Amino acid sequence: MQDLTVKSSAFEHGKLIPKKYSCDGDDVNPPLEIQGVPKEAKTLVLAVDDPDAPSGTFDHWIVWNIPAATTKIAENSAPGTQGRTSFGKTGYGGPCPPGGTHRYFFKVYALDVELNLPPSSRKKDAEKAMQGHILAKGELMGLYRR
Repeated sequence: MQDLTVKSSAFEHGKLIPKKYSCDGDDVNPPLEIQGVPKEAKTLVLAVDDPDAPSGTFDHWIVWNIPAATTKIAENSAPGTQGRTSFGKTGYGGPCPPGGTHRYFFKVYALDVELNLPPSSRKKDAEKAMQGHILAKGELMGLYRR
């Protein structure tokens, strides 16, 4: 499996995510850059989660069927079909930890298919549909504390 490079002009890997992108700020997604998508990829999937949540991994955003040619995801934009988060809503939900410093993983997957999922789907549904179709993946990890 190939590696993708995922970066943001808003924060560096392992550094603090600005308040603007959290529930304490504008609660909009940060800008992302994606490099290294294989030529044979058809779509991308973006999943944002917090494995440090008290009740287990908390899903903050899931987007699928992002065009494979996408190299930038603009701030406050939805580049594909958005699914339901652990907040129980569709769309981006920024970092909002109950306490302490949490890690937030922005994971991008390059797939050889389009996913046939209804918009009400969750990350687990997308992960199941992606099995056997991932050509490359990469991630960016940011920290947030309130």
